[in-house]
Parts: sequence; structure tokens; C-alpha cells
Amino acid sequence: MTDAGTADPIIALTAGTTLHPLVLPARADAGSSPAFRAYAEVRNRCLEEASGRDDDSFTADELLPLLTSDAHTHRRQWRIVRGERTIGVAFLNISRDGAGDTAMSAISMLREEQGRGIATAVAGHLEPLARAEGMRTLQMWTEHLPSGEPALEPPTGFGSVPRDHTARFLLAQGWTLEQVDRVSEYRWDGDDRLLALRAAAEGAASGYRVVQWLLPTPEAFVDGYAWMKSRMSTDAPDADMDSPEETWDADCVREQDSRWLDMGHTVQVTAAQHIETGELCAYNELSLKGADDSVTQQNDTLVLAEHRGHRLGLLVKTAGLLSWHERHPRSQRVVTYNAEENRPMLSINEQLGFAPIGYGGAWKKVLD
Repeated sequence: MTDAGTADPIIALTAGTTLHPLVLPARADAGSSPAFRAYAEVRNRCLEEASGRDDDSFTADELLPLLTSDAHTHRRQWRIVRGERTIGVAFLNISRDGAGDTAMSAISMLREEQGRGIATAVAGHLEPLARAEGMRTLQMWTEHLPSGEPALEPPTGFGSVPRDHTARFLLAQGWTLEQVDRVSEYRWDGDDRLLALRAAAEGAASGYRVVQWLLPTPEAFVDGYAWMKSRMSTDAPDADMDSPEETWDADCVREQDSRWLDMGHTVQVTAAQHIETGELCAYNELSLKGADDSVTQQNDTLVLAEHRGHRLGLLVKTAGLLSWHERHPRSQRVVTYNAEENRPMLSINEQLGFAPIGYGGAWKKVLD
């Protein structure tokens, strides 16, 4: 059997369940199929069950650009189906960076469908597929709600996640927990703290100025932004995940900008520029999807290694939040993710007023 529009076969899993390759609409305005809408709905529900939040939920139209392959990643997705009902989703994202032998994978099942061997059967299909594509390392990121389960710690020694159903499944499948991310939330409580912190940062950052833009990125900043994005893959703490170094150029920035905008996001980039050389040397991203009162996501924040020690991280974060709130005063929550061992960024977030609301796991599996 095959799904219409693809040569990939439908795979029989356990009794009564099948794995269906997802066919993406050719264009966002082409209209989503019932299968694609089912994928989006189940994806969202699985994320909400895992995290207790709907911050990362998307409509089918919003989701399409996120699932489409680009210069960095070849993306494939599947629906897990019982009868006519989608009960889970899976994906395999193959990196085109580095040696091209690393992929990100995930299998998400609705809570009431877990524990029946279905995810194990899906893994039995995806892992041989990854091997056939030349993959040597699989990566996965998970979210975990607090529970009474024993703690599972990564080799870094920073943070832990509960040994819950997700963790037990991955351990049984040969995955290792390599890193723990802290999920933090900022709730707006006025400008005074941010204004004071920005003034302190400016005092330590003589020789630098703040520049800002909304996507699409102005041509004057494209090359500098691309360089900083490439450093994000090498300079941020990665534990032993073996993530490949990403190669960014002006075309990659334009492709990223188009993806964000096609998803309906407003994205603000706040950067620090070295006045003497004009080099962009630190940046922070804030994004908002949909209504002005929805949650803001704080995405990348990075200070290039050679410019650290001038409080540029605090500078771009405070400047970004202050201007963002002027644009979007109804968005009262900001959510961000940081590795637990990334003490410099966590310290800045704590100064700003961010508080932990959850934890995530970064997992790795080395394929035979």
C-alpha cells in the first residue's frame, strides 16, 4: 500500500495500527488535507500532554513551513493510525550540515495509546531507515512534567528529568540522556527592573551599540547575522550530543526569515554591534505567533566568544524585552529554554525575573 501522492509505503505495525507517510501540501494556500490536519492536531495534543502547555501548538497552515525541508535539514513525517484515527506522529529530520550523518527523530503517542508496543514498532521502522540514509547518530528532545518518579541525571551533572514513561521508553530503546534544559518563564511586572539592568549593561559595554530589526533581516545585517547563527551551533553548550556545525550564509538567513514569516510569526532581533569595526557580536531573538496576547518565545541568545566579558548578553536581552513590550504590551509571558550547565545565560535570565516552569531532556542514540 502507498498513500496518494507519495511512493513511500504504508507500514503495518502492531495489530490494527499502521504508519502512514505524511504528504505535505505543495503550498500553504493549497489547503490542508484531512490527514495533514490530523497530524497537526495530534502533534499539538502530544506536546500539550508532555509539557502541560500549549505554547508550541500550531494550526496546520502555521505548521507547514516548519515541516518543509530546507538548506540545513531534510524532513520526513508520518502519522501513526489505528483504523481511520491518527493516534500518534513521528518524524525524521536528517541534517545536511557537518558530515551529514546526524538526524533528529521523535515518536509521539497520545497518552491513552501509550504502553502498547506501538512506539517500539515505529522505532523499528525509523532506525533502519536512518541507517540506510547513512546516519550514525540520532538526537531527540523531550519535555517532562514534575512527577514522583526517581530523578534521571545526565553526565553533565546539571539538572535532572523524572524517570517517567518517556524516559523509561528511551532508555529501553538504547538512548542516553546527555543534557537537561531548563524551561523558564518571565511574566511582565513593569519596566523598572529592566531599565536598571539595561543601564548597568550599557555601563559595561562601552564601545558597543544596540541595533534592532524585525524580520526580514535588512541587507546591511544579513552577513553578520549569518555568522552569529553559525556560531550558535558551536558556542552554545552541547554536552556530548555531537550536534553538527551549521553553515550559514545570506541565503540561509533569507530562507529562515521566509519560514518564520510564512508561519505567521513576528520576530525581533536585537544585536550588539562593535562600534569600531561594525561587527555584530551578540544577538537575541523574540518571536510571537498569532494574537498579540499569546506567549512570546525567547529563541537564540548568543555572545561571540571574543566579545564576552562586556555584559552584552544582558544588554541585548534587556533592550529586546523593553522594545518588544512597547510593540506587544498584551503579551505578558515570555518562555525560553537553556541548558542547565549554561550558567552565564541562566544567571542573566534570573536577574531579569525568569523562573523555572519545566525541564526537558536532550537524548542521543549511536546507531550500530
